[in-house]
Amino acid sequence: MRTVPALLTALTALTAYYVYTPLPSTLAEPWKLLLLDATFRLAQDLSNFAHYVGFSHHLRVLNFVSNYFDKMDPASSIYLEVSDTVFDGVEVRIFEPKKELHGSLQRSIIYVHGGGWALGSARTRSYDSLCRQISEDVNAVVVSIEYRLVPNVHFPEQINDVYTATKYFLQPEVLAKYSVDPQRIAISGDSAGGNLAAAVCQQLAQDETVTTKVKLQALIYPVLQILDFNTPSYQQNMNMPILSRFVMIKFWLDYLNGSHSFAHAMLVNNHTSLDVNEAIALRQLLNWNSLLPLSFKKNYTPLMQSIGNPSIIQEVPALFDPRASPLIAHKEILKKLPKTYILTCEHDVLRDDGTMYVKRLEEAGVDVTHDHYEDGFHGCMIFATWPTYFSAGARTRDGYIKWLVENL
Repeated sequence: MRTVPALLTALTALTAYYVYTPLPSTLAEPWKLLLLDATFRLAQDLSNFAHYVGFSHHLRVLNFVSNYFDKMDPASSIYLEVSDTVFDGVEVRIFEPKKELHGSLQRSIIYVHGGGWALGSARTRSYDSLCRQISEDVNAVVVSIEYRLVPNVHFPEQINDVYTATKYFLQPEVLAKYSVDPQRIAISGDSAGGNLAAAVCQQLAQDETVTTKVKLQALIYPVLQILDFNTPSYQQNMNMPILSRFVMIKFWLDYLNGSHSFAHAMLVNNHTSLDVNEAIALRQLLNWNSLLPLSFKKNYTPLMQSIGNPSIIQEVPALFDPRASPLIAHKEILKKLPKTYILTCEHDVLRDDGTMYVKRLEEAGVDVTHDHYEDGFHGCMIFATWPTYFSAGARTRDGYIKWLVENL
């Protein structure tokens, strides 16, 4: 009988070891976050095991596991008409305030979900709930884009899907169909969706065939560059729950169809070393010594390798493509962008990506609002409802919606 208590003790110790990670005291609801993160890591570990034994690609397994109990059919309410349709070959979910509740023309938000270009869906409970809230509170038509995911497609196909659906929606006859005011349209997204929204907004600004331009862009803890994985926030939050630095690098490699064998070299910036001329020029566009406030830089120092790994550049040429890294777009392009909202969280590896974009846009003359949450963490906005409710999630969501109401 002694073996049972011993096994229980061992199991408890292993569970505690798996779940517990030291967290900063400023982080809201730390134990709830640890449990949520442990659930995510368990799903990732199971999907990696399935990949290892040859069952299926780990991202397909992870998407199946995460979406199996979470996908929702389009369900209308007393306030909204919700429907799934297709815009020029791209699936979208549309949330429309019922016609008797609004005037002749209304605002609209094109929304791009996050998930590392590989996970998530416009049809999952979290994004369906968020877009419902946006549509009701802003009184706007929300178009949530169901772009194709890794590993079925890679860069730039996700951008192409979002651009195709957006350009289709911006046609005068389509806007008229949904009673949308062409002067009051925003494009928005979170995390990898923020990356796609930023890239598409830059493309729209340069596309002379698009006569209807978006009024606003709103980016939620966006991922905006792949050149430097040693910004202060990447160093400070390298092992933070939900999104660690190493996991972000693997998402990038999957998106750009590169080998995971490059991950450790990229961890120390061997892909943008001093012996790569193009990398040196682009790194100047995200010189965080000049783009970040002192409160973010702290005592961290830039990491530039003298000699790098040229095979990464050869096999992953999209590393230097501004469509992948909107932060490195030239000033002439940034000048054309609309009024912008950027939300960042202190406990997020991507904090400095968003903050540097704020500075670069301001230097280009763009009107920018920057909301920073000291107790926020990556992905918190979609955790604003039961059973994964976080106060930081509700506050970030409400602040974002408030800005849309006031500016759109």
